[in-house]
Amino acid sequence: MPLTPDQIAEIEAARSAPQMTLRATSPGMEQHLYRAHPVLDHGFIRVIDYMGDDAAIVQAARVSYGAGTKHVQNDDGLIRYLMRHWHSTPFEMCEVKLHVKLPVFVARQWIRHRTANVNEYSARYSILDREFYIPAPEHLAAQSVVNNQGRGAVLQGEEAARVLDLLKSDANRAYDNYEAMLSQEGQQGLARELARMNLPANIYTQWYWKVDLHNLFHFLRLRADPHAQYEIRVYAEAIAACVKDWVPLAYAAFEDYRMGGVTLSSKAIDVLKRRLKGEAVSQETSGMSKGEWREFSDVWG
Repeated sequence: MPLTPDQIAEIEAARSAPQMTLRATSPGMEQHLYRAHPVLDHGFIRVIDYMGDDAAIVQAARVSYGAGTKHVQNDDGLIRYLMRHWHSTPFEMCEVKLHVKLPVFVARQWIRHRTANVNEYSARYSILDREFYIPAPEHLAAQSVVNNQGRGAVLQGEEAARVLDLLKSDANRAYDNYEAMLSQEGQQGLARELARMNLPANIYTQWYWKVDLHNLFHFLRLRADPHAQYEIRVYAEAIAACVKDWVPLAYAAFEDYRMGGVTLSSKAIDVLKRRLKGEAVSQETSGMSKGEWREFSDVWG
């Protein structure tokens, strides 16, 4: 189960005892505070705390009156200006702390974003639960033949059943041995910090993850992208839904300029200019590599 009865009781107690505060709050984020949003089969994300809102971004930008910002009259326009011109520090004025339960192999991919503060559940001190991520049949895919980091066709029939059986049996066998190696009544057993090395990468871990909005947007731009691995993308999508309610103006600008926008190289801009003049441009005459041309053509045809 994603949450233990004790955790559920703790959440209900926290949400039933609101406190007065003089600090800025976001009505949208208050609705998410402490609640668990299920992800995958046993995982979740929870907002534990947050600081700032759209107004905090605007306040930070206007305190310095940098070139251009004083010409923007409304908060929405200023935030869009900041996003459009790749300003970072105003967005760093907002922070969020998340409680995340996720498979270890997803955590190892996630931790590559080194601009956050992380405190993970320690298997040196505690015994991990028997909870493993087992993909749903529609997410069992073969290796892509064109992308070394991607997936190909979904496995079907006997092959899908064989793989699912291996995933389940290997995970449970490893956990059985993990339990057998730990200290038991009447025997010394192996230290937890050593016994954990036998556990599979699909076992669940938990951590607290605190990040500012600028770096969170960078995380979401990469991990909520349709090309991102499914198992981390669903976490990014769950977080994005909370962020959208937290800072709606900033998130709308992020969707427009980052998620929905494209960055063009000087060669790509040159090709577009030549096409506008009626010139037929091919990959050979563009100056781009085959990979660059393929990515350019995916967007511009």
